[in-house]
Amino acid sequence: MKKIINKKANCFFDDVFDVVKLIPRGKVTSYGAIANYLGTKSSARMVGWAMNASHTSSLKIPAQRVVNRNGMLTGKHHFTTPTEMEELLKKDGLIVLNDTVVDFKNKFWDPAIEIDL
Repeated sequence: MKKIINKKANCFFDDVFDVVKLIPRGKVTSYGAIANYLGTKSSARMVGWAMNASHTSSLKIPAQRVVNRNGMLTGKHHFTTPTEMEELLKKDGLIVLNDTVVDFKNKFWDPAIEIDL
């Protein structure tokens, strides 16, 4: 698989969406890991904005699979209900306790390692 980076201007959200669509069921990644993979290490917050925007996209983006660097569901308030993110992660086979992915280190999917450059 080739590195995902759109050449068009203003396509950062599309790049983020392309990465997020590759996260397998049962795995999660972080905003920072996506930003780092896209070559914009300091733009983790923009990745969060992209995840918020993903809810209005016509594409199916598994935004629930993106959490903070500690495995916490910090984006849960952007879902339709306060529990939807956790419910979707549970459907993915993950365990969530106190708004944090259990066994986060082993469930972490790093696009810089998993996606062939």
